[in-house]
Amino acid sequence: MMNRRRFLKLGAVLGLSAPCRGYAGGFASTLEPWKPGTLDIHHLSYGRGNSAFVLGPDGTTLLVDAGTTEDSLAVSCAQNPNASVRPGEWIASYILRQMEPAGRKELDYALITHIHPDHLGDLGSENPLSAKGNYRLTGIMDVDARVPIGRLIDRGFPNYDYPLPSQAPFALNYVEYVRSRKRLAESTERIEVGSVTQIRLDRRPHLYPNFAIRNLAANGEVWTGVGEHTRRCFPNLKDLQKADYPTENMCSIAIRLSYGKFDYFTGGDLTSDTEESGELWRDIETPVARAAGPVEVAVADHHAYFDAVGPNFVRALRPEVFVISSWYIAHPSVPPLRRMLSQRLYAGNRDVYATCVMEANRLVNNQWIPKLRSLGGNIIVRVAPGGEEFRVIVTDDTDNADRIKLVAGPYHCK
Repeated sequence: MMNRRRFLKLGAVLGLSAPCRGYAGGFASTLEPWKPGTLDIHHLSYGRGNSAFVLGPDGTTLLVDAGTTEDSLAVSCAQNPNASVRPGEWIASYILRQMEPAGRKELDYALITHIHPDHLGDLGSENPLSAKGNYRLTGIMDVDARVPIGRLIDRGFPNYDYPLPSQAPFALNYVEYVRSRKRLAESTERIEVGSVTQIRLDRRPHLYPNFAIRNLAANGEVWTGVGEHTRRCFPNLKDLQKADYPTENMCSIAIRLSYGKFDYFTGGDLTSDTEESGELWRDIETPVARAAGPVEVAVADHHAYFDAVGPNFVRALRPEVFVISSWYIAHPSVPPLRRMLSQRLYAGNRDVYATCVMEANRLVNNQWIPKLRSLGGNIIVRVAPGGEEFRVIVTDDTDNADRIKLVAGPYHCK
């Protein structure tokens, strides 16, 4: 039997590889198309923000975030594949290409984890006005202009006033986009924490009864693990000074996706830092990770920045694979990466993949960075029909050819 940690690496992790063994057998130099029964989770590497695309076993489509940033190259990865189009346009073209084998041209769901530009779209001089409303095209709005979104789900709809309404230009632009969707009778919803039916397979769910997405948390409300019951983890705002209100990151949406024995966690920019206050409620990451329980794959909260991926997060999730959606000079920070690799927090092998790590970060973080399996590229988690095992495939992010750099696995689900 093949060891689940066997790696099929032909060529350097950071360079283009020779032909690698494809998921379905045989040899392939490019990513093999999705097939019915397979679950694909694409973590996009484009150097400007956070975005992940899910193609379910029945062809149901879900986009988690579509962010952009206006950061300079001094602190951010360059845009990939290039800067000839806006990042949101590139996200749209990528997901259209990946969903083509399923015969899809639209998104069933788009989930915006929280109201920050690197998750929904920043504003710059290059962002034109939309023809559909009083907002500019960026991030998720650029995606929607090219790939119709059936249901948009976020943490704030319809008021966006918790804990305080944001006056930031990117936030006001997003709110105008939502208002436009409402005028056009396009579905927009607030996340229903605890629900296992709000996001579901829409095409042929009867063929895959062992697939589910559980809404774990948002706005400090966390699933209890019983039915669809939840509990509040944040204090009442009336008991806090405005300066002490929960941050936007702390309010992020978290979900657990399950397919057979395979489980996957993603939680936006949840944090564990109590900011030296000693107020344990500020560590929202811990109760959310405990609600999720052990998973096979976990996305590092807040891009493995200094205030996230705490020890309880690592202990509770215990994944075989960590994915870091990274592009900023401080992604990942030293303590989170050290914890992800710590044998004290849980025993056994685990593999860490990052979408883009800047050279400056590699120099500062040189004790831990060499332990990562990949420092750049689109990271695809491909789960076999039935959810018994999965592979991780890293593809080149410098063009649209989906050339394979690395294939890892199979990992056998517990």
